[in-house]
Amino acid sequence: MLKIAGYEDVPLVDGSRFLDLPLFWPCHLGSSLWGEEAQAIAFGPDWDDAQELYKTLSCPDEWPAFTVHLHSGYALHVIYRNLEGEHGIDYLLSHPAWTEAVTLATDDGHFMGPGLSWPELEASADQGSTSGVTDPNARLLLLFPMLGDADVPEAAVPRLASALAELTIVEDTAEVARVLLENQGQWTPASWREADGTWICDGSHSFRNPENHFALPAPRLAAASSALLRR
Repeated sequence: MLKIAGYEDVPLVDGSRFLDLPLFWPCHLGSSLWGEEAQAIAFGPDWDDAQELYKTLSCPDEWPAFTVHLHSGYALHVIYRNLEGEHGIDYLLSHPAWTEAVTLATDDGHFMGPGLSWPELEASADQGSTSGVTDPNARLLLLFPMLGDADVPEAAVPRLASALAELTIVEDTAEVARVLLENQGQWTPASWREADGTWICDGSHSFRNPENHFALPAPRLAAASSALLRR
């Protein structure tokens, strides 16, 4: 059984077996696929199969977990939190020296985020690793639901579309990429800025907005910036 600080008493399992399933990705990105039209483009005729896969992903007996290793020992964890009545996906940042991982975002009915900007998403995807999730395309799509950035560059659409083309059977990957970037999860896209060497945002539901009473403490905010942006 996997062990992640703060999640020792739950049935975490290695989720890597899902990464090669084309339908996993539209399921995972579902909170950014708003409306019937977007879902039809993303899932095509495979909606029933996707529903069955979702049942597996949300089984309370197993909580699929994925780890994206970053440089300098940091790691991002994506955990399917399969508590009865409290299903969601937790996005965490950990370091071996920390007693517990910190939450950057939660994708559920009581969502919290965003957890990162587009430059941080791209940099995290491209940090090479020989363990955990190693494919840059998989890393990009796995972490995408944390995104909330009001200033996404034009190059984001082809980068995201390329990842979708490699890992899914979506026919119109450019359109799905456009929809994903237009919606960006359940929160309003945030503006990001650097303050005393730390990247913060103005999201009203974000742990990375120091104006929020629930924000991460300053040392953890600085650690997140350092971990996510280092290439």
